[in-house]
Amino acid sequence: MGVRAGIVVCVTSFLLGSLFTHWIADSLTLWKSPVTDEHLWTAASYYSILAKGPVEALYFLAAVVIFGGTTILWSLNDWRAGNIMFDGGSIFLFATTIAMYLHSVLPSIFAKFSTLPVHSLKDPIPRALRNATLELASNNLICSVALTGVLALQAGRFWAESADDDDDEEFVVIEPEDAIPAPPAKGRRSRAKTPDISIRDDKVKPLLRQRVQAS
Repeated sequence: MGVRAGIVVCVTSFLLGSLFTHWIADSLTLWKSPVTDEHLWTAASYYSILAKGPVEALYFLAAVVIFGGTTILWSLNDWRAGNIMFDGGSIFLFATTIAMYLHSVLPSIFAKFSTLPVHSLKDPIPRALRNATLELASNNLICSVALTGVLALQAGRFWAESADDDDDEEFVVIEPEDAIPAPPAKGRRSRAKTPDISIRDDKVKPLLRQRVQAS
């Protein structure tokens, strides 16, 4: 269980770090106001470099994504409530990130940033390229938040399992102590039983006769 969670955290952290490298361009378009043409041309040049990058990098990224997604799905085989809740949410966020990247981010990069027109940083940027650059920054932010949610869910799962283990350790079986004899009740001590002395006629009459004769 710990190995699978570790793999998910490592894969998610790697993908999150890959998205953070886009901060070079996205910080100029998403977090600075006003957004100038110089900022937009700089961000577009960055995405143009990515579009012309080696294909092997995409293959490696796809292998990492498949490895991480398979590990999360594998965790659901236990059918435990914690796995269904935490890993189910992780799968939803992970799948949302992958779907957005495949449907929006990658097609936009290869379609609109493979070739850029000749320009200087002060030239006005075309409207289509401007919208594509701003949209990429927004999509990268959404994917980053989703992957951060995966890490948060995995951390919550770890905390929940640790809390359950602590609760189990608190229940200790206490064996009943040996019975202690109760102290004697306070009160008067019982006297020894007085022996019964019976006076019988057959013993008394001969004694009386002996005394009469002696007198």
